[in-house]
Amino acid sequence: MAAMVTSRDMPPNAGSGTGRTIGAPIAVVDAEGTVVGWTQAAERLVGFPAADAVGRAATEVLPTLDGVSTAWSCAEQDRAECGRPGGAGLRHRDGSPLDVTLRACPLSGQGAGTHWLVSVADMTGISSWPVNGTGVESLLSSAPIGIAVRDPELRCTWVNDALALQDGLPRDVRLGRRLTEVLPGSEARKVEAVMRQVLESGIPTVDLEYRVCLPGAPDSAVPRRENSFSISFFRLDDAQGHVLGVCVMSVDVTDRQRARERLAVLSEAGTRIGSTLDVMRTGQELADFAVPRIAEYVTVDLAEAVPLGEDSLARLGATNGRIPAFRRAGVASIHEGAPESLWPRGEQVFVPASSPFTEVLTSGRSHLEPVLDVGSTWLGQDPGRSEKIHDYGMHSLMVVPIHARGAVLGVAVFVRMEDPAPFEADDLLFAEELVSRAALSLDNARRYVRERAAAFALQRNLLPRRITGGDAVEVASRYLPADTEDGVGGDWFDVIPLSGARVALVVGDVVGHGINAAATMGRLRTAVHTLANLDLPPDELLAHLDDTIDRLAEEGTDCEDHTTVAVGATCLYAVYDPVTRHCTMARAGHPPPAIIGPQGQVTFPDLPSGLPLGVGLASFEAAELELPEGSVLAFYTDGLVETRDQDIDAGLLRLGTALAARPDRPLEQLCSAVIDTLPAQAPFDDATLLLARTRSLSPTQVASWELADDPVVVGQARALVTAQLTEWGLENLAATTELIVSELVTNALRHGVAPVTLRLIRHRVLVCEVSDASDTAPRMRHARATDEGGRGLFIVARLSWKRGTRYSAEGKIVWAEQELKPVE
Repeated sequence: MAAMVTSRDMPPNAGSGTGRTIGAPIAVVDAEGTVVGWTQAAERLVGFPAADAVGRAATEVLPTLDGVSTAWSCAEQDRAECGRPGGAGLRHRDGSPLDVTLRACPLSGQGAGTHWLVSVADMTGISSWPVNGTGVESLLSSAPIGIAVRDPELRCTWVNDALALQDGLPRDVRLGRRLTEVLPGSEARKVEAVMRQVLESGIPTVDLEYRVCLPGAPDSAVPRRENSFSISFFRLDDAQGHVLGVCVMSVDVTDRQRARERLAVLSEAGTRIGSTLDVMRTGQELADFAVPRIAEYVTVDLAEAVPLGEDSLARLGATNGRIPAFRRAGVASIHEGAPESLWPRGEQVFVPASSPFTEVLTSGRSHLEPVLDVGSTWLGQDPGRSEKIHDYGMHSLMVVPIHARGAVLGVAVFVRMEDPAPFEADDLLFAEELVSRAALSLDNARRYVRERAAAFALQRNLLPRRITGGDAVEVASRYLPADTEDGVGGDWFDVIPLSGARVALVVGDVVGHGINAAATMGRLRTAVHTLANLDLPPDELLAHLDDTIDRLAEEGTDCEDHTTVAVGATCLYAVYDPVTRHCTMARAGHPPPAIIGPQGQVTFPDLPSGLPLGVGLASFEAAELELPEGSVLAFYTDGLVETRDQDIDAGLLRLGTALAARPDRPLEQLCSAVIDTLPAQAPFDDATLLLARTRSLSPTQVASWELADDPVVVGQARALVTAQLTEWGLENLAATTELIVSELVTNALRHGVAPVTLRLIRHRVLVCEVSDASDTAPRMRHARATDEGGRGLFIVARLSWKRGTRYSAEGKIVWAEQELKPVE
């Protein structure tokens, strides 16, 4: 509908809200037949400018007005209706014929004094379309755009059929009334304010959003509904610029608006649901988000295996008549505390065998029940749910399966109570889309739980579960990974018991973090155990461990692109002997240990640093320290003393200060005190701390004899051992010990080099050691029946709990251990 113009020109683009001119040939004729309004489109069609047309008789500017007369006569029969459109043979100002269709409609509908709105449609070029009056009337009555004309007082003076179809308001209710009189409310007042602005400025308004709550059909159970409209407004002027009214064009955009709102809701759901990788919390986030956007009461029930990270079944229906266990992961309601729920969050949920829930679980398809049938069979078997439905007026139900990647995880239940509108198919599609997005977050959380559990299991199996220093040291430890999500890293520590009451203390740090570093750490820890069982000195052990690192690096070579996975580590290995109180250490690029004396003084010994493992051409050097009894050794990784904003010197000072404060406290408390000094709860690198408080064996627990290089000393050795065991109250071990000592001394005298020394150590086990100056290792032989010898080590192996050989700077030591058995 175009705005009326006078002989003055319209501004550029006036009347266009979208950048294009909106207009049609229209004239306004008063009751005397005088033209009082004329559009530019009418000027282009007939040839008369507005200045020449306004004020003249319609018969002069619209020659041959039979069509107009016909329209007026039809309108006189029913003033509330527009005149019947019809064809007319008009002439252009230059005399050429025009093929047009005319339609005249009253602007007020009040009888005498009525102004007429005359619209002219040029039919040139569309002769193939039926242009008779019936065709045009059918077009206008079925047009999807509602059109209305209002006077300067905003009273409705003309309305087409489509507008009544949009909002359900009949024409007789609308004509002669303002919008606020027909549809009171803030939205109607907003629309009238815009119409007044258009009347004052003459500038059209296009695509104004207008929401109105329309009444349902009479005597219908369907409640009132909210519709959205897109409205455009154009002012109508006469030749003198006087305002005749405003034309309103309306389009129902309810579906478009609803789709836009739901798209925004789904977008918001992406940020609100799945904020963590916690299965139960994600279920609660889904329930909280859906209330009240979709329903007024929502529950989320997951198969009990899902929160544990276990695999779900393709279908979760009844198996052998049994329903899988479910757990309530989320519940939300418009009522505080969700009193509608029979089970609180986290508890098991009862699922009836014959119910929509099991149907959804079995089929994997959603269930929509617009009107909840409280008399259904399954509710009769579930009195608890039936009572809740009755008490809270639950009247509409949707059950949506939660499935992702082919697995059904559970169900989400949506219920309406106070909103009288039942769920529709569109609501179910919306709920399914929301649940499908949440299902991905739930499945990601489930997979994370499973992977995290696997990582923790790996870490638990790679690190020592229980460490003990025996009679040599008291130990305590802490491990704090930088990867707090997976809880795994490349740091490791260990306390390994050795022969002769000694103990090995080791701490290492593999390059990198996460599960790959942890796997490499596990292989290195296994290698250290294997090498420690060989009783190698610390420097030799690190050399062998460096070879292991090189082999791991070769295994990490990618055959496709020939790239090498970097494998590197640092390590500190120490052996403490409680008999001599000597501690031998060697390190491969690792920070030195802290030693806290019995009086609280803290030192960091200057040990040969060595290169990190895996860099190649590494050589390692050991150092030996004598420690007073009660000294505390602190082994750690660089994550404990280095931070992003502090160098290692500041970290060492912080560590030493924490250790020096009451070093006599229990080691567990001392560990906690050191960890509490870290600047952040989660370090930027894995942090490991191993504390060991030294002990020493009493001289009464050790007996040593140097033996002459003469076979007769074998009998003397047996006598010495028997006497010592009697003094210790271990007479029950005398017989086996005599045999062990006889064989070990005989081998030393026969195959070794003097001097030969015999030593007994009594701690948690009884240790027999025979040393000589030879570095030739004895080998166990399986003698034949006719052999006179070769059974010595075989006898020792059968009589002892453990046996072995280790080397020292003076030669070798062959040892055997026996468990201490109580005297019966």
